[in-house]
Amino acid sequence: MSTAKKFAGQTAVYGLSTIASRLLTFFLTPVYTRAYPLAAYGIITTMYSYVSMVNAALTFGMETTFFRYLNKYSDDKQRVYNNAFASVLGVTIIFLLFSLPFIGNIANFIDIEHASKHNHNAVIGTTQSDFLKYTYLFFATVVVDAWCAIPFVKIRADGKPGRYGAIKLASVLIFVGCNLAFIYVVPFWVKHNFIGAGWISQWYVKGWVGYVFVSELTSSIFTLILLLPELVKIRFDLDKKMLMQMYSYSWPILIANLSYLINENLDNLLLGKLLPANANSLRDVGIYGACRKIPVFLSIFVNAFRLGAEPFFFSYSKNKNAADTYARIMNYFVITVCVMFVALIGNIEILKYFIKGHDATQTALYWTGLPIIPPLVLGYVCLGIYMNLSIWYKLSDQTKFGLYISGVGAIVTIVLNVLFIPEYSYIASAWTSFIAYAVMMVLSYVWGQKYYPIPYNLKKNLAYIIASILLVYLSFSVFHRNIFIGNALFIGFGAAALYLERKELIALLRKK
Repeated sequence: MSTAKKFAGQTAVYGLSTIASRLLTFFLTPVYTRAYPLAAYGIITTMYSYVSMVNAALTFGMETTFFRYLNKYSDDKQRVYNNAFASVLGVTIIFLLFSLPFIGNIANFIDIEHASKHNHNAVIGTTQSDFLKYTYLFFATVVVDAWCAIPFVKIRADGKPGRYGAIKLASVLIFVGCNLAFIYVVPFWVKHNFIGAGWISQWYVKGWVGYVFVSELTSSIFTLILLLPELVKIRFDLDKKMLMQMYSYSWPILIANLSYLINENLDNLLLGKLLPANANSLRDVGIYGACRKIPVFLSIFVNAFRLGAEPFFFSYSKNKNAADTYARIMNYFVITVCVMFVALIGNIEILKYFIKGHDATQTALYWTGLPIIPPLVLGYVCLGIYMNLSIWYKLSDQTKFGLYISGVGAIVTIVLNVLFIPEYSYIASAWTSFIAYAVMMVLSYVWGQKYYPIPYNLKKNLAYIIASILLVYLSFSVFHRNIFIGNALFIGFGAAALYLERKELIALLRKK
């Protein structure tokens, strides 16, 4: 089997499981937007933004470090696994020791003050005690998720994408099932006074946003149980020298990951903090959070690519033609994401129905956020290219550059959001997200070509990116999201790409 086919096969397996899992989660968006007031979706968006950033801190960059050190110590894989898990376990214990005594203060900080002081009647579950409950659930979830991280990476390193996908899918099914139960099944059960309805009615609060976080914690615990076969293989037989080397390698990755998550989530948090203290602040957070779900289709592909690419890039790095292979993969990647970019924007008039509210007025409010989708999707195009480019500093053990690049991206995110959110609200956040990822992409390419040259076909890749941007502009702005014209542009672009790449594709398919 050719190298490209092997890589495509692994990525396809990760992709299918990721697509299934993310789509199931995505289909909760219309459930939430119909079941909860718009402002409540702002609370969900805010809490998940904090969860993402703390998760990255607790794993301490050990996922990428694990792959690198498996490559370095191929004859001592068990000890690498032991060290990686022990480091994450230690970080979570330290996190709990230093944060639990201040959980009340943390809950007050997380609480978007506008929710409880200015919009209390609109949302069930915005009091100070509610946010304290959310924070306890949030703490438990991030700790359990951190314990799952290294076993998941081990499954990927062992070349078991099927098991990885099955566990991820089962976890998402539990999450979705619990959400549907709390939103639909339990109220129906109580309303019809079935067995146990009296007991349920003593604790169940219809419309309480916290059930989303209860469902998340339940899913995380279930995942940890499914990972027991990997967990029981851990031995606390640590190599202090190796552990210190791993920490030295991983801390710049940690900062880089946090910087990336700042780019991805800080806009949600700053919207709640920087907008005027009135009911519109949570509303805008909710609109932004819901509309950000539409680019999830491109995000799914980018994440599936990363899951397949990272172990492949490390394992293939010793081959003499590694750089040429990385460049060829980049070509395929850029073409794919550009075609998906045009396809998504061409079908916005269909996709927007996933973020309908519980009435026409709320639906109209959600749809006012549709203009942010093109810059957000383009941002994911840049992010995907950056992830592909970033292999250079991981393979050359220069992870400090990941810190520099993501740090610059984080500074761009913070500065532009602080400057422009008060006047332009979530429109500023969407364009800032794109600008930050574009800057990171350019910096990674420039430094990468200096320190770890890879012969990327820059002219071809830029041509596809520019062509996709022009087609999206025509589809969205000139033809006003006309679905027929948008799909005609998408089909034409895809057909042109196939024609231009036909010789390379035929050669690839003929390889054994």
